[in-house]
Amino acid sequence: MITTIKFHNRNICFQVEGEGEKVLVLLHGFMNSKQVWQEIIATMQSKIKIIAIDLIGHGESELVEEVSSMELQAEMIKAVLDYLQINQCVMVGHSMGGMITMAFADKYPEYLQGYCLMHSTAVADNPKGKENRIKACKLINEDRLKYIINFIPNLFADKNIEKFAKEIEDTKTLSAKTAKEAIIAAQMGMIQRPDRQEVLSKSKVPVLFVVGKQDIRANIESLCQQALLPKHCELMFLGCGHMSFIEEKDVISQRLLSFVEMCSELSQRTY
Repeated sequence: MITTIKFHNRNICFQVEGEGEKVLVLLHGFMNSKQVWQEIIATMQSKIKIIAIDLIGHGESELVEEVSSMELQAEMIKAVLDYLQINQCVMVGHSMGGMITMAFADKYPEYLQGYCLMHSTAVADNPKGKENRIKACKLINEDRLKYIINFIPNLFADKNIEKFAKEIEDTKTLSAKTAKEAIIAAQMGMIQRPDRQEVLSKSKVPVLFVVGKQDIRANIESLCQQALLPKHCELMFLGCGHMSFIEEKDVISQRLLSFVEMCSELSQRTY
């Protein structure tokens, strides 16, 4: 079921599938949309309720402000959950979606039974990272489609480029639907995000990190250090790039389902 609500007088679109008390919220990454989760949703919707949200300026959700801060995105997600009268969930954020998940965990920890950072981090950009995002904004402004064509293949492990050639082209097509202003707004939001390692260290719920061993964007040393911070944290390494929900679809589906089950069970106890 696809639904649209108003947030700051702009349309926000999300999809709800399945039913039951166990709720999984899926947040896609930069220049993607809820569409990327469809195969994952299909494998799990008979067992749990799944909410896949188009982030601000992505998919069918409209741009709200010139900068799509992680905090603004978190407020939007809360608005969706409140509309659906959901006050407990497990949240999974891929890449930028993981940064938004950290903002949500910071602002609204009472909503979370657990959360997963899928190819993401709680660490803020260092000066070089911020510089690279500024350069990316200039490239996007000059030639958005060229930027997308060059960006997408690097998200996949080299060994998977040929294997997932169709999926790579589909991802390019999906990303090309994201307006230039929305792409830049998202980049600026990521530049401005603070370090949230303290949120990890204070987490009272399980945290799952999913890391691709061939993800060129992953700082594995940093992620291992972050995984030591929460009271309960699991670190899952996969032989893939940045797109495990495509490159390792079956493994991810099974792991997310078991993670939801575990988080739901633990939430019934005094954690």
